[in-house]
Amino acid sequence: MDIDDILREVDPTFHSVPREKRDLQDLTRAWVAERSAPELLPWPAGGLFERINDRIKRQIEKVEEMTGDMDPKTNFVLIVIQTELERFKFLVRSYLRARIAKIDRHTLHYLSTDDLRARLSEMELAYATRHQALLHNHYLSSFLSSFPPSLQNLNDTSGNITMIDAPDLDAAVFIRLLEDTVVQGRGVDADGEMDGRESDIVILRWSDAKPLVEAGRAELV
Repeated sequence: MDIDDILREVDPTFHSVPREKRDLQDLTRAWVAERSAPELLPWPAGGLFERINDRIKRQIEKVEEMTGDMDPKTNFVLIVIQTELERFKFLVRSYLRARIAKIDRHTLHYLSTDDLRARLSEMELAYATRHQALLHNHYLSSFLSSFPPSLQNLNDTSGNITMIDAPDLDAAVFIRLLEDTVVQGRGVDADGEMDGRESDIVILRWSDAKPLVEAGRAELV
């Protein structure tokens, strides 16, 4: 169940909201979640970014057509369109930068398994693959070539010690509950649980909050 299913259940008028407004809401939620989560989240499904990019292109074309019109009413409309356009562009840039920063920090981790690679878009996967190849070649030319061949792999996992740096899944995150549910958390001294209520804001380890978010019972804030 995703966030759209939750909204559809609690708000029967959900589908009366225009598609473009819902896309903006989905983009905003994706941006907030990506900046809050310590690991890379799955790339939005359902063609959200394709629709967002098409909207941005149409708005840019409309601004170009209206630029130079001296009619005051047209100029006011142009200001509104440009303001809305800048809002979309900011959200897209900030969202993509947050994802690229995570990919740069843990490239090998996200390329290590099919499940993790599936979180990346096609362009992100190509970027991560190229980024890792350039990094490995740089290390080889700088110092790795002087090491024995068995010590030149950046993804070595021998001796039950992995060389692949992974995100901290125990980092703290804030979540908002979307329904009444039991919230379980692991503590330093003891584990615990609470009866959470809809709209409660809770701070948890990401490893404890992740099942709630993936089940659609909570969202990152």
